[in-house]
Parts: sequence; C-alpha cells; structure tokens
Amino acid sequence: MCGIVGVVGTSAVNQRIYDAMTVLQHRGQDAAGIATYGDGELCVRKGRGLVRDVFQQHHMLELKGHAGIGHVRYPTAGCDSASEAQPFYVNSPYGICLAHNGNLTNAAELAEVLVREDRRHLNTTSDSEVLLNVFASELQRIGTPRITPADVFAALNAVYRRCRGGYAVVAMIIGHGILGFRDPNGIRPLVLGQRDTPRGPEWMLASESVALDSLSFRLVRDIAPGEAVFIDDRGRLHSHQCVASVRHTPCIFEYVYFARPDSKIDNISVYRARMRMGDRLAEKILREQANHDIDVVIPIPDTSRTSALQLAQRLGVKYREGFIKNRYIGRTFIMPGQEERQKSVRRKLNAIDLEFRGKSVLLVDDSIVRGTTSAQIIELAREAGARKVYFASAAPPVRFPNVYGIDMPAARELVASGRQVDEVARLIGADWLIYQDLEDLIAACKHEDARIEEFDDSCFSGVYVTGDVTPEYLERLQLERSDEAKQLIADRGRLKVLRAS
Repeated sequence: MCGIVGVVGTSAVNQRIYDAMTVLQHRGQDAAGIATYGDGELCVRKGRGLVRDVFQQHHMLELKGHAGIGHVRYPTAGCDSASEAQPFYVNSPYGICLAHNGNLTNAAELAEVLVREDRRHLNTTSDSEVLLNVFASELQRIGTPRITPADVFAALNAVYRRCRGGYAVVAMIIGHGILGFRDPNGIRPLVLGQRDTPRGPEWMLASESVALDSLSFRLVRDIAPGEAVFIDDRGRLHSHQCVASVRHTPCIFEYVYFARPDSKIDNISVYRARMRMGDRLAEKILREQANHDIDVVIPIPDTSRTSALQLAQRLGVKYREGFIKNRYIGRTFIMPGQEERQKSVRRKLNAIDLEFRGKSVLLVDDSIVRGTTSAQIIELAREAGARKVYFASAAPPVRFPNVYGIDMPAARELVASGRQVDEVARLIGADWLIYQDLEDLIAACKHEDARIEEFDDSCFSGVYVTGDVTPEYLERLQLERSDEAKQLIADRGRLKVLRAS
C-alpha cells in the first residue's frame, strides 16, 4: 500500500506536497519522493526513509514549480532499493513522471510486450514503471507537438485496455498538467480537492481525504472507477469516463486498517465504519458468549481503538488503554521481514500492568494476519498479570493473499489459512478468539449515501473481482512475497553495499 498526491497550484507547491505526504505517511514508510515542474525545469528528490528524513531544507528549496506529485512507499518483494522509490520518470514523450498505488496483475506480460513490441526500456521490476511506460507508449502514438486533454484521455483509453489489477495513479506531463486516474473497479482510492485563492483555483489529488483537510482543500469528490481527470497548466479541470461499464468494488481493508479514521473514501466515513464494526462484533459476542466474564476491553493501538470503544459500550464493559505505544516505531504489518516484525513488537508496545492484573481481558485488534504480533501481545498481557486473555478481531479471518496492492504474505504465512478458529486461538495463545463475520463487516462498511453494494474482500473470501487471478498467478506471487524471498533480496542488497564500499 502506498500514498500518492498531486497538486496544481498558483504558487510553489513543494511544501504542500510535503505536508500531504506526512499526513499519508501511514500508507508507506519505506521511501518517499517528490517531482515538481516550473520555469522549464523538472526537479526530483526521492530516497529511502520517512518523508522527514528524505527531504531536508536544501532539497525543498530545489523543488521549484507550481505543479508536482508525491509518493510514499511501503516495501514489497523485489522493491527495496532507492532506485525503485517513486515518482518514476521517462523523458519521451514530453517528459512524464508517475506515482502509483496498487498492483498490476498482468505486469509480467506487459513488461515483456513493452520491451519486445513497444521498444521501451525498463530499469526496475516495479509494476509502476510498467504502467508509466504503457502510458508513455500510448501517448507517443498520438505524436502531436502539444497535447490536448482529449489526447491524454485517448492514450488512457488504451492504458485501461492493456492494464489489469487495482491502481490509483497521479502523473505529471511536463509543461502540460497533472493527471489522475483510477482502476475500473475503484479498488484503490483517489480523491479530488479544490481550494480558491486570489490568483485562481488550486487542485489536489490524494489517496485519502485527510490530506485535503490538512491543507484546507475542499473535498470535491472521489475519482470514479475507470475515470481520469486532467488539470492543465492553467488550472482548468477536465474529466473523462474512460471505462463505460464499471463494477465499483473498493478495497474493504482500507476501512479495516489502512486508511486514517478521519478520512472518507467513496463517501464512506472510515471512522463510522469502524464504529459499526465494533457494534457488529459486540452483537456476535453476546450471541456466542452471553454469560461472558470480560472485565475490561483493551484496544491494540492504534487502528482498533474506534471499534474497541464501541464494542465496550455495547457490552457494558469498561474500556481502558492498557498498552502504551512508542510512536517512533513503524507499523509492523508493513515491515519487510518476519524477524524485524518480531523485534519491533516489544519495542513498540508496553503494557500497563494495573489494567491487566487479575482481570479477564478482551484485547481488540483490527485484524490478524500472520498471528505473530497477536501472539506476542497476548504474551505481554499475561506477563502483566491478566487472569484470562480473550482476543477479538474486527475483521474476518485473513485466509488469502491480496493481489491488488497490499503486501499480504503468501497463503502459507497467513495464520488463518487452512485453520479453524480454535486452532488459531491455540497458536496465538488466546483463551478465546472471535472474528467478525464477513457479512457483518460488509454491512458495517456500507452506507446508503455511498451507493456501494460490494467490496473487494478477496483476502477474506478468496474471490478476486478482476476475474483474472489464477492459481498459477497466486503460486508465483507466493514465491515472490514470502519472507524467505524478501530476506534473499535484502541479503543481496547488503552484499551490493559491501561490494560498493
């Protein structure tokens, strides 16, 4: 999962892009990049690390211009070097920079065709670079000295025919404007915002509405599935529905975990969706354990807080903050290896023993993926003196890989894959484990004003909405995404550094 932003302003946009990226930092902590354009010059700065680490004052001064795009990346298999930090750039035609959130399910086939038929050169294995070169190749075919919005949309029509998967994209065509577009299923999020200034309107595209809020941009709307918007260098907005027939299925895991609670995605409040998750989970507990002995509900910070508080209120049980989080440690879900995830849990969380000692505690988390983090947190609760430790997941069992841009591991690394709930409970050390039902999660995320009837819930159901995910593809993905594969890539990277030094 990554975060993207694009701004067309009436003054320098470097600080606004930086600020928006810090707001979206939860979507990726591995690398960051900004590209801006002004006075005939393209300026790019990108590198490994958090936004605050990649950009120093002298870098910001060099990022000149009234238009630009930014990206925050989280690590995936085969994507661990500074060279794969985004935005990517090609100089022909016109000069194009692109930043991407998602995953192309046919990236390998596209890469082969790009090299063989389109005569494009690829520097990395990133599907973002593949997507950029597909767009550049299609725009090249138009071949006019100065493109129009109609030309951009014509090129994108071909991109939509060629590219499959889940994606949200911002791109900058040098000297022409900023482009944003979203996959035909609307799996990955993208919103449009506007701000009025004395010099005219300013526009922003971002992964989440919270980035607009933080910079006083008004949320205009979500970019529709299969839609593209182009803001030209004079600040005029153009839009086009490139894919006429769409099936709107946003990723349900955005509401469970990834998005900030103060965001709205596809007109659905993430905060209210998580409140309803807590209500639904409490109702299930009351159905299955009407005579429960839960003394206190404790969230595992941070994303489960909203659900846990609502659950406690519905159960009529005390809600307490039992874990204190070190905020200088990254999110374990998006750390690149199992060893790093295990090391980080105890560095990240510390238990307040007064809230655990002698009590039957219900711990609430947003989801359980590998189970290693859950097991260590339960161990922390027991060490703090808990008499019993129950565990509740606001999401259903994660049994299948996600192929649309979330680096969920190979199926064999998912603790719930091929196991019953009581088996998972024993593995993580819980006295009792309860998962949200998928039907309840969908109902919690639905909202009548959003007019969303279904979601991409493939990591829970195994149903992939694009219809092109085969067992062979999943097997290849498993080889690429396993912790062993990531460790091998990391070892190769360290070897390169040693050789270079």
